[in-house]
Amino acid sequence: MTGTAPSDSAAPRVSMVMPVHNGARWLEEAIDSVLAQSFADFELILVDDASRDDSPAIMAAAAARDPRIRHVRLDTNIGLPAALNHGFAQARGQLHSWTSDDNLLRPAMLERLVATLDANPDAGVAFADFTLIDDEGRHLGYSRVGPVERLLHGNNIGACFLYRAEVTAALDGYDIGLFGVEDYDFWLRAARRFAFVELHEDLYRYRKHGGSLTSKRADQIQALTALIVERALPDQLPPRSRSEILLGLALKTQRRWRFDLVRRALRAHPPSVAARLPALARWTLVVARNRITA
Repeated sequence: MTGTAPSDSAAPRVSMVMPVHNGARWLEEAIDSVLAQSFADFELILVDDASRDDSPAIMAAAAARDPRIRHVRLDTNIGLPAALNHGFAQARGQLHSWTSDDNLLRPAMLERLVATLDANPDAGVAFADFTLIDDEGRHLGYSRVGPVERLLHGNNIGACFLYRAEVTAALDGYDIGLFGVEDYDFWLRAARRFAFVELHEDLYRYRKHGGSLTSKRADQIQALTALIVERALPDQLPPRSRSEILLGLALKTQRRWRFDLVRRALRAHPPSVAARLPALARWTLVVARNRITA
């Protein structure tokens, strides 16, 4: 492992981690979006997860031109959640966030999220709305986040967030065995111990493209999502809510039959399953079609 040593100057307020693995295509733009923040008291920790493209050179050049950037290179590819943990282990800020090498922060993102946490001292996590963009940066849609009370129904925290260093420490970082859903698992665990506050302002641009991790590993991500959600279901959850959550997980899986989830939903609250029989019929047809054409 190689990298730049932390400065002896006063610790920054915010530590932003950006894990990178062969992300040269949009990397410079992603870095520039962090450097353009109106809130300037941050450090950007670039974790090069053994890239083999032009990413190392781009990161080294960025670190050379801005002292707020720290560049760490890993000799072996360890995957996103482990790279995040590596970055946050070196973070000096009181507040933590991370971003990807293909996404973009809007200039006011840190300023608004820092202000939100400052105004809500009892909250551990602040999160905000964001825009979806394509390969070329064109607008695809708008994502409104929250509420956290619906977190078991899906990852509605989204891609734009800031949380206190105490959250990282309490949760012991990201689970390296949950590559692809490490963020959702992190929020599920955080929600049991910390308060969340949502901000309905568009502060981030999330890029959807065929090369993204979520596109490449959709089937595995859906299976892991079911695992972590079932694990997070509280024992005292009302039967109807349990049934709706389990059935929702089944219906999101479009390449394999999850009758195990349907059966558990039926045992929890039969009327909820009966009410969604048309959706189950459509789901069965979609899974069959996808398996035939795969």
